[in-house]
Amino acid sequence: MKQIKFPFGRKELELEVEEERLRGVLLSQAHKFKAEKSETEIVKEAMENPIDSKKLSGLARGKKEIVIISSDHTRPVPSHITMPILLEEIRKTAPEAEITILVATGFHRASTDAELRDKYGDEIVDSVKIEMHDSRDEEQMVNLGQLPSGGDMLLNKTAVEADLLVAEGFIEPHFFAGFSGGRKSVLPGVASKTTVLANHCAEFIDSPNARTGNLEGNPMHKDMLYAAKAAGLAFILNVVIDAEKKVINAFAGHREKAHLKGTEFVDALAGVDAKPADIVVTTNGGYPLDQNIYQAVKGMTAAEATCKEGGVIIIAAECSDGHGGEEFYQTFRDTDSVQEIMDDILARGRKETVPDQWETQILARIMLKFKVIMITDPGQRQIVEDMGMDWAQDLKAAVKKAEGMLEAENPTITAIPDGVSVIVRQ
Repeated sequence: MKQIKFPFGRKELELEVEEERLRGVLLSQAHKFKAEKSETEIVKEAMENPIDSKKLSGLARGKKEIVIISSDHTRPVPSHITMPILLEEIRKTAPEAEITILVATGFHRASTDAELRDKYGDEIVDSVKIEMHDSRDEEQMVNLGQLPSGGDMLLNKTAVEADLLVAEGFIEPHFFAGFSGGRKSVLPGVASKTTVLANHCAEFIDSPNARTGNLEGNPMHKDMLYAAKAAGLAFILNVVIDAEKKVINAFAGHREKAHLKGTEFVDALAGVDAKPADIVVTTNGGYPLDQNIYQAVKGMTAAEATCKEGGVIIIAAECSDGHGGEEFYQTFRDTDSVQEIMDDILARGRKETVPDQWETQILARIMLKFKVIMITDPGQRQIVEDMGMDWAQDLKAAVKKAEGMLEAENPTITAIPDGVSVIVRQ
């Protein structure tokens, strides 16, 4: 028997699988990568050796209004490490500058005070101005024209009007943008609802180039790069983390070139070959990435890439925050057919995109090909079942339920302990 551990919220679940049924355990090499230096040393070294850029202290000299775009509570960016280093570097040459941390909520809810303190620490929350981006508040936005796709480019005024715009983030495989980090701090991070909807349209999500680990020809990536440049994003600090959310590498400097170096590093570690199986068990990487069903769709896409058609995807995601999107939830709850959902979405033009459509489109794509079983906090069972998926209390029960859905006597199993950390090559 093979014992496999899966992150779930702030803990782990375990599953025992017979060796003869197990087709593979797909793991990012980031989980085995051993950094020779401490997290702080890694970040400081990247800051001392920026890629195709002056040091941040040099860029900050003489600036009065400096804005640091920072990922929100749904992203495991170790801001308690990165933010103090960014602030220290800025204050070397601009001690009197007004610094604003602009929390890039994208389409998410605002972070709570407790979440901010957990992320940055009390000292930063109490001493640095923190502003929450709200994509639905048009008063926060400034119109910078159009994106290459034709969508209106409305970006956060605080970011655009800064004397110096900086962003912190992390790089991981992303299920339609190719990779997180870099330009995503701006779009969707601090973009208007209107702009996010145009970028996340049905046509782009349906593109075969809008997939995990791919930037080449990716229409969403093209828009995002354009928006980051238009906003004046001058410097980024992006980290790469392992399964314990520890920094194993960092990339600082030019918004595009530093990010590209980071994606090359992640691609080399995260790429795994598909191991087709009847049942694929995965997760959304544990807390904070598995707080809701909406985010858990990302982990499902890794399983999608290696599950046999007609097979079963099992995803363990705590979902302590519920569904994560009211319209996302209602669409599945109120439909008679997942195919109707997909047909309706694909018929929409770019300016007809509605909130959460992209996540709905991808989940529908998955549900049309596979049965989906979710292991969540028991309080979310009704929501899971309302959305047309099955619920199980633990991994053992989920596998038993999956076996009952399949005709094969001893269905094969592939495990992906952290679905958001891998790029499954088909």
